[in-house]
Amino acid sequence: MRRELSSRVAAVAAVILCATLGACHKAQPIATAADVAAAQADAQKEIDQARAEAKKDVKNAAKLAGADSKDVALARVTGSFDIAMANADGAHKVALQQCMMLAPAEQQPCKDRADADYQTAAANAKAMRIGELHKTS
Repeated sequence: MRRELSSRVAAVAAVILCATLGACHKAQPIATAADVAAAQADAQKEIDQARAEAKKDVKNAAKLAGADSKDVALARVTGSFDIAMANADGAHKVALQQCMMLAPAEQQPCKDRADADYQTAAANAKAMRIGELHKTS
């Protein structure tokens, strides 16, 4: 009788433990749509700042060295690179927030894709900058 009771208690405990652990695998996402929207707003703010700074730098270079100078061309190339990198950074941050909205098992592959996309965008921006710098030389 005691053995029967012990095995029933063990079975009930096992069911409770499984149910508890099963709930752990169904964890809620870490990020919300509001987090994604905030990341998008921050990204747009950074892009807008990069554009404003690029415009200001080109204007200052033109004022100091003349509109056709190499300084203006360099300022344009640098500004384009900064804008491209701001776009890449913003897209990466938004993508990571979107990944955090997924189920835990799907988050890491999503982050890996976001990181790869960022690396590609950054490499493209750097290649564009190098190509443009060679044209101005």
